Amino acid sequence: MLSRSLKTNLCTAAIATVLTGCSSNPTKQEIGTVTGAVLGGVVGTALTGNTAGTVLGAGAGAYVGNRLGKDLK
Repeated sequence: MLSRSLKTNLCTAAIATVLTGCSSNPTKQEIGTVTGAVLGGVVGTALTGNTAGTVLGAGAGAYVGNRLGKDLK
């Protein structure tokens, strides 16, 4: 299993990569998707403490964030 510091570094790298890809003006839907994925991943980790919970939380958060961002147009 991955150590906590390795997970943190991987998460930070993933977020930086996503944000770099959005160097143009991101839409509200894109912002909602990324924000939801990050928050969902954090909540999934906090609730389950395992990788599956993190991935499921990130997926659910991305979906919810995408829908909310779309509604803000």
